[in-house]
Amino acid sequence: MFKGSLVALITPMRSDGSVDEKAFQDLVEWQIAEGTEGLIPVGTTGESPTLTHAEHMRVVELCVAAARGRVPVIAGTGSNSTREAIELTRHAKEVGADAALIVTPYYNKPTQEGLYLHFKAIADAVDLPIIIYNIPPRSVIDMSVETMARLAKHRNIVGVKDATANLARPLHTRRACGEDFIQLSGEDHTAVAFLGAGGHGCISVTANVAPRLCAEMHKAWRDGRVKEAIAIQDRLLPLHDALFCETSPGPVKYAASLLGRSTETCRLPLAPLAEQNKARVREAMVSVGLLN
Repeated sequence: MFKGSLVALITPMRSDGSVDEKAFQDLVEWQIAEGTEGLIPVGTTGESPTLTHAEHMRVVELCVAAARGRVPVIAGTGSNSTREAIELTRHAKEVGADAALIVTPYYNKPTQEGLYLHFKAIADAVDLPIIIYNIPPRSVIDMSVETMARLAKHRNIVGVKDATANLARPLHTRRACGEDFIQLSGEDHTAVAFLGAGGHGCISVTANVAPRLCAEMHKAWRDGRVKEAIAIQDRLLPLHDALFCETSPGPVKYAASLLGRSTETCRLPLAPLAEQNKARVREAMVSVGLLN
């Protein structure tokens, strides 16, 4: 259902911080043309924490409209309020998103039972495929494999975006949840290794600025051209490093600005990228072959 190179889309903004709708839809068009196999609007990379609900919903609508069914749209609809997550997920379904990406509730620090009840409530309320987004570094909590296996029995819960960077995790998840449970890496550095551990694809930050290379890497892997996939991974490594030299999406928005795809503007509390890190991002873009 969902596989290969998927992109956690940035939300382009004008210098005054307002959402640049045209730039966003142009970005979607470019991603599809470059081979990206799935679009994820308004995740963390899309600055969902600082978008208003109206903006959040509008960006999902823009993405669905621009994609025109050519690739799946997996809308970020998570919240640390179950009721709010249900509302956002309902909206995503109503406007034609193919699935929802729902992060583990941040700040509240629910127990494993709380996590189970949160995701079950959303899956019961909205008939839409759900990808669980497990990212302990940002949400503090880690969904256990056992809890995920309980949730995988629900017909609407179809997979996970795993941002643990723990390469034993996909092995245990496959064993507990079955081979059909979709496993997508949420960590660019380990994308190929994750595929080797039974993963199906990667929801990538780097694909915002290197979509063709990311797509070619996944296609090479699927075609059995393992050495080629590893070679692309090695080529992308300095870019992965640079795009996480400060809190994402600051570096990737700066990188996108170098390509004319967005301004570098992020909303506070994300600060403008430090000058030495701008140089690092530019250097990485040149070394990978994305800039002269």
